[in-house]
Amino acid sequence: MDLTHKLEILADAAKYDASCASSGAAKKDSRGGKGVGSTGGAGICHSYAPDGRCISLLKVLLTNACLYDCHYCINRRSSNVQRARFTPDEVVQLTLDFYKRNFIEGLFLSSGIIRSADYTMELVIEVARKLREEHQFRGYIHLKTIPEASPALIEMAGRYADRISINIELPTQEGLTKLAPEKNLDRTQEAMGHIRGKIEERHTEKRKPNAPKPPPFATGQSTQMLVGADDSTDAVILQRADVLYSDYRLRRVYYSGFSPIPEPSSLLPIKPPPLVREHRLYQADWLLRFYGFRVDEIASADAPNLDLQLDPKLAWALRNRATFPADVNRASREILLRVPGLGVRNVERILSARRYTRLRLADLLLLRVSMKKVLPFIIAADHTPARLGLDSDTLRQRFLPPPLQTELNFDAPPVSGEIDSVRSGEL
Repeated sequence: MDLTHKLEILADAAKYDASCASSGAAKKDSRGGKGVGSTGGAGICHSYAPDGRCISLLKVLLTNACLYDCHYCINRRSSNVQRARFTPDEVVQLTLDFYKRNFIEGLFLSSGIIRSADYTMELVIEVARKLREEHQFRGYIHLKTIPEASPALIEMAGRYADRISINIELPTQEGLTKLAPEKNLDRTQEAMGHIRGKIEERHTEKRKPNAPKPPPFATGQSTQMLVGADDSTDAVILQRADVLYSDYRLRRVYYSGFSPIPEPSSLLPIKPPPLVREHRLYQADWLLRFYGFRVDEIASADAPNLDLQLDPKLAWALRNRATFPADVNRASREILLRVPGLGVRNVERILSARRYTRLRLADLLLLRVSMKKVLPFIIAADHTPARLGLDSDTLRQRFLPPPLQTELNFDAPPVSGEIDSVRSGEL
């Protein structure tokens, strides 16, 4: 099989993995010394760093052959798909060729499991080692690690990669036992804990005065959870994500809506979940990480699934109307962060501006606040929401989207306005 055909198969096989973010990548370049690659240039958009830099990535599998038989995976052992396999040298050559043609700035490399977890991990590491040591590649490298691999190999992967990740796939062991019998939740979290320890160890060494520079290690880790492949509720998914953020310091948890695959297992659902469910989980994830919400406030035992018609912050506000209206000139930061339409950035601006003047609606307009959302929930110097009927049963109807918007599936375009709100943090 020629290299072009292999690339077609293994690039397509990698498309199901959403956790290829580049956030946290260090700004490296080859100016002033020997080296190839840069994470600061321009190229094809694949992912974004927190400061807005576009990181273009070659996203590929080393092989789509696999010993595991995960029912939701198109590359599972029992799947009837065409198999292909790169050698480490072929992946290295592809990465360098694509970079020199200005197509990419980095590599996202994952793999099916062949022979054993350790053997596969050694091949993945060999790609990164050759790029870093033999070709002095300074671009971004994200390696997908295998929780069953030895801790020494996972640690070695972290030395060459900017980001490493282990996919948790499903939020409960019950789900894994049913759909991915070779995988174990405790083992995956144990590997995540080891990675967290190595990251924190390096940070500690860097802070020591006059200490020699510690060896490099990945700046963070991420993971992916499937949505809709089993019967896990949004509350269960968010509870697992909250544990991963708090206990293992993950940079990101990615939510990937289950997509039906050819010749699917009888254990899988026939239809995918609506795309808007995946989107609501990302919004809820944002509230957990930046807005001070708890999981039980977003998805409770009584309502374990998110409202598909309203974003979770707005849905919470409508359930807790006694908290509002909030006075933008007096309310605490914690309360302002819970006002629909006020994002973290605008809350900080409001807190700064109100030290010098009483804010009016015109001031909020200058901050480009979503006035339709905030008006029923705030008091300003020239505004009170009484006339808007905060306690009226029609308030929810005011915010409901068009009917077709909540019927999104994986073939439909995203809701651009709401996606922009998540990207900017203005929920």
